[in-house]
Amino acid sequence: MRESSYPLAGLRQRIARIAASDGAESRPAEGWLASGHARFDEALGGGLATGRTHEFFAADALDATSAAAFAALIALRTPGKAPLIWLRPADAGKRGGHIYAPGIAELGGDPDRLLLVETADPKMLLACANDAIRCAGSAAVIVESWGKFPLLDLTAGRRLALGARDAGTTLLMLRLNALPAPSVAETRWAVAAAASRALEANAPGAPAFDLELLRWRGGPAGARWRLDWNHDEKCFGPTPEEATLSGAFLPSPARRAMASHGAEAA
Repeated sequence: MRESSYPLAGLRQRIARIAASDGAESRPAEGWLASGHARFDEALGGGLATGRTHEFFAADALDATSAAAFAALIALRTPGKAPLIWLRPADAGKRGGHIYAPGIAELGGDPDRLLLVETADPKMLLACANDAIRCAGSAAVIVESWGKFPLLDLTAGRRLALGARDAGTTLLMLRLNALPAPSVAETRWAVAAAASRALEANAPGAPAFDLELLRWRGGPAGARWRLDWNHDEKCFGPTPEEATLSGAFLPSPARRAMASHGAEAA
């Protein structure tokens, strides 16, 4: 599961080997990564667009773990056994904790799909991201960064977006302890922890998240949702109230051809 400071050439070979052994192929450039929450997916035209870049920001400094968990659960929703790549700085564990394979399994995910790559510095992180999204067989790539990321300017972001689009790889940018800024991302989200709903015998409930759509290239932003993770179904299920936090859902627009969007800056 874990590869510390993995060389770029080795990263490509490792992903290709995993994909070949599992019979996995690259994801199509156009498609949808559905959350499983019917009204959430419908509002976005089917879910998060695959082969695109999506940004997740912690709504508060204390929500970094929730933002990371949500990105991981969304990535684990990719079908098949194609490898999921998580890139993070070598000191990320000290800031936000280490990724725990049994915990992923407990949530219904397959930790064997996850290839964790820790890099020594932001330059290597960005270089690995550019390689990872272009590797045949990878289904999704999570790039975790902390604080300001000066190297990730509009030019670097556009390069990543084009690589993800061409390879059909869904790129999830996990921006912790950072403020949203103009980028080429298809969607931009603020993620916060929500109170779990107690189970029978007052047992701890499933992970729950409050989401706010800060930006969407395909339509209006501003809508908010609460999503609860369903361990048994391995998806985000509806809340009993089936209502957003703000009381209004995004309209359901006709699906736009994602290829026509290009990789323009915000």
